[in-house]
Amino acid sequence: MMGLDMFLFKKKKEVIGIDIGSSSVKVVQLKEHKGSLQLLNVGILPLPPEAIVDNTLMDSSAIATVIKILVASLGIKIKDVVCSISGNSVIIRKIVLPAMAQEELEDQISWEAEQYIPFDINDVNMDFQILSPDSYDPSKMNVLLVASKKDIINDYVAVFSESGLHLAVVDVDSFAVQNAFEANHDYNFEDILALVNIGASVMNINIVKGGITLFTRDVQMGGNLYTEEIQKQLGLSSEDAEIGKLLAGESHNEALRTVIIKVNETITQEIRRSLDFYNSTASEDRISGIFVSGGCTKVYKLIDTVSEKIGLPVGKLDPFAKLKYNEKDFDPAYLQALGPLMAVPVGLALRKVGDK
Repeated sequence: MMGLDMFLFKKKKEVIGIDIGSSSVKVVQLKEHKGSLQLLNVGILPLPPEAIVDNTLMDSSAIATVIKILVASLGIKIKDVVCSISGNSVIIRKIVLPAMAQEELEDQISWEAEQYIPFDINDVNMDFQILSPDSYDPSKMNVLLVASKKDIINDYVAVFSESGLHLAVVDVDSFAVQNAFEANHDYNFEDILALVNIGASVMNINIVKGGITLFTRDVQMGGNLYTEEIQKQLGLSSEDAEIGKLLAGESHNEALRTVIIKVNETITQEIRRSLDFYNSTASEDRISGIFVSGGCTKVYKLIDTVSEKIGLPVGKLDPFAKLKYNEKDFDPAYLQALGPLMAVPVGLALRKVGDK
């Protein structure tokens, strides 16, 4: 049992948010200052190719080296880290259980969860959040169950300790994006919004209402799809394909644009499939808007395609929108360029500001 002094006398430990993506490591450090959030540090460094494959840390020492260099280059002294996982590293299930108190569920969750998790319950780390009473049956409640295999978490613990850091909290990408969104955007609590974060190899889709997750899904698809298709269709090296992906808007290369438009449609179709699935199963109202984050928000005509094909307004999530910062330390144009990539690490860095 936690003593009261945990809450009354001890200052919350400072943490840094570190997002280990499949193509880069990103770091964000925030601080509460006079009732608002201040950006102290932000940085990104690419990972070597194949360091991470299918969400698995293949080359731990290379990843640890990149983390070490990035943290040292920013002069960060804090050792406690919040990171996150997604894709096939994590299982997220919304389950319906008999209504009970938090303490009671803590005792029973392993037993209740067993039927929803395809692994031995002793091999997983689990957490849960009670969402709401069930709308059909008030004697039941909706619970969000999150589980990951212990060996996956241990890989992250090992990478951070090799970097001289301590992994304090493990979050989930889509929840980190939600934290970044809620801290930086004004929204109507009654609206149902789809938060779509498109990384290099995984797309996180999280449908939320008033701070509560209604549906979440990770799709093994992302920005790498553009690079692969450009390489394949136009016979370019991966470096040139990567440049082509980013500069297609300024380029007059019709063949390049055609490839990009095709991939835009594939990604949009995948988003639509998830939203349709939610709409077909939901007792709640319909989705009223989409916010996108991730490097792909910069891709030529992707946002237009999503909005047009799905028929909903699409906004860009800006994880720096309400953060205070010193313009002597940060160039606003640099932050604007970096913004789409930083939703996850900003959400992770927020974890010290009050949630469990």
